[in-house]
Formats: sequence, C-alpha cells, structure tokens
Amino acid sequence: MARVSRKSAGAWPVRWDLLLRYRLIEVMALWEGRLTTNHLMRAFGIGRQQASKDINTYLADYGPGNLEYDRFLKGYRPVDTFKPVFTQGVADEYLQMMHAREDLACSFESLTVRELNTEVLLPPARDLRPAVLRPVLQACREGKRVEIEYASLANPEPEFRVIQPHTVVHTGYRWHVRAWCEKNGDFRDFVLSRISDRPELVLPGDRGVEDDEAWRTRVVVLLGPDPRLSPPQQALIERDYGMEHGELRLETRGALVSYLLQQLRVDTPAEHRSPEAQQVVVLNLDEVKRWAVMPG
Repeated sequence: MARVSRKSAGAWPVRWDLLLRYRLIEVMALWEGRLTTNHLMRAFGIGRQQASKDINTYLADYGPGNLEYDRFLKGYRPVDTFKPVFTQGVADEYLQMMHAREDLACSFESLTVRELNTEVLLPPARDLRPAVLRPVLQACREGKRVEIEYASLANPEPEFRVIQPHTVVHTGYRWHVRAWCEKNGDFRDFVLSRISDRPELVLPGDRGVEDDEAWRTRVVVLLGPDPRLSPPQQALIERDYGMEHGELRLETRGALVSYLLQQLRVDTPAEHRSPEAQQVVVLNLDEVKRWAVMPG
C-alpha cells in the first residue's frame, strides 16, 4: 500500500475528517466501481461543491491517475493501474463501511445511508450497559481492582468477585473483559453482559497485562482445506480463503485462539460434521489446542 509520507516526525499531513473522506473515495471506487459526489455528500453531510473539491484534491495531491470520469456511469471509476493510498485495497475495508452504514440505518430510520444492492447481516446485540462498561474501562486504564457481581454457566447464581481487568475485547459476537480473577488465581474472560449492577472500583491492582502470558503470547493458526474434500473442492476452498500452497496463516493472541476457532467453525472435531459443512481444518491443532479454552 502506498502511504502518505509524514511532513515531520509525529505529524500526520492529512486532517482526520479528510482522511475519512479519502478512504471513502478509494473504497467506493475500488469495490463498487463508481464514485460520485453523492457518496461523500450522504456519508459526511457536506455540499456538492465540497464533495467535488475533495475528489479533485485527492486526484491532484494523493492519487493522481487513480480515477477517471466515465460519462456513461456519470461518476468516477478506478483505472486498471489503481494503487490505494489511504486504504489497503482489501475487502474487509468495504465490509466495515457497510457495517457502519447498517448501524446508522438501524439507529436513524429517516437517514438514507444504505447503498443499493448491498445488505449486511448484523449479529444480535448483547446486553452491554454503559454503567457496566465505563467503570471496567476505567479500571483497565488506572490499574484498579473492581468488584463485580457475576454469573456464569458454571455458576448461574450471581456471586461477588474481585477482578483486575486490563483489556476489553469484542469477539465479533459478544463483549468480554480480560482480567485477573482473585477468586481463581488466574487470568480469565468475563462476559460483560453477565455482570450485574454497577461495578465498584476498589484498591489499586497488582496484576496487569504484563503478567498475562496467554495475552502476550502470539499464536499462529494454520488452516487448510478439509482433506475429505475432493481435489477440485479443496482447490475451490483454497481460492475462497486466499490460501497459499494449501495453507492460510492466521496470527492472534493465545487468549483469543478459542474465539478465532469459534468464528471459523473449527472449534469442534471435523468428524462431527460433513466435509462440505466443515470446509477447513486446523493443520497445527496440537500446537494451538492448549489455548482453546472458552469462558463460562
């Protein structure tokens, strides 16, 4: 990815609001094949003159030759030699933009932000309350102990715990906080929707992220096509996942391995599902299974 050079150490040459607009220009042009001033106007609430100025400035100062005006499309389209400057040119960037639009559309029914021909399926929202998240984040920032009333599948009746949190995590489906549990004497994941009432900050803690081995350890998960599939089917899966030489290398924290396996639907033995449903398997299972422990 071509990057905008810094003018001086620690200084970013593009204002944050312009950076977001330039990113939208690249994402819309690359993935939808058509960029108009309406895209910028709807996304940022700016006028047509400002939107046109943004596109022209992008082309003049940052991405010269990246876009060309197409009279038939009545908008700009990317040229064959398009090189992203403010994005990486990966599909996840388009997906994130679609998610942002869907979130806004759900919150403001009268706001027309969805583009035609796209739809995003959002996971159900979990019961996360500001009164729970705020003190937990404060405890993370200040290195404090926090007293919570917590229920789990193993202990569905709420009980008081004292934890020392260091990081709040969203796994794609739910929120949890990574914290030292004084009751059990180890680092665990506490699902935030299972914390009752308002957590209470107490004394300074003595366990932090530097003590959490599973959090600090980087783990590589190697995926490959399910060997029960036929060679043409395996080749199809390799292309779907962008594998190289039959492998996809994913790196994460040891404490997040279980969630990654869950997202990929490889957290259960492959023989329990048909190869067409399984599609991919973990190639280095012996190396990663020590980290595959789900919270209660």
